[in-house]
Amino acid sequence: MTEENVKALLRRMPYGFYSITSKHGDEVNAMVANWITQVSFEPRLLALGLQRTCFTYEIISQGKVFAVNLFLREDEDLIKPFTKSRAKNPEKMVGVNYAPAPETGCPILPGAAGYLECQVKDILTTGGDHDIVLGEVIAGGLLKEGSVDETLKLPDLGWSYAG
Repeated sequence: MTEENVKALLRRMPYGFYSITSKHGDEVNAMVANWITQVSFEPRLLALGLQRTCFTYEIISQGKVFAVNLFLREDEDLIKPFTKSRAKNPEKMVGVNYAPAPETGCPILPGAAGYLECQVKDILTTGGDHDIVLGEVIAGGLLKEGSVDETLKLPDLGWSYAG
């Protein structure tokens, strides 16, 4: 199998598109991510592939909490302000009217359909450019009705982050 075939197949894997929010002390951040999946029922665990050089990695490593904000396809424009890195947009959280999540204080973004609050159980070093953050779901909230078919996914935007 050629490198191009592997890349093409990795890009065919279904990926959601979420905003990961984090908090440590007074510092909060929001970023977008698509490499996240449930990996255990009991306890409920999520695995998040997180680039080691991103600002959120630092906050999650120190604060030990994060939230996953889910959006509906119809609300795709509400997540787009968080697609730029903190280095490119250091003021991206200024003026964002977010609510602090009840358990972790992580931002729940305006327009999110729901959120899952997570306590970091471990950060697994992969040796690659992303590590795996293992988070236990400790709370969540449903803010808008919707189905899995209505949940925003990366291909809905015509974007790819795989391969």
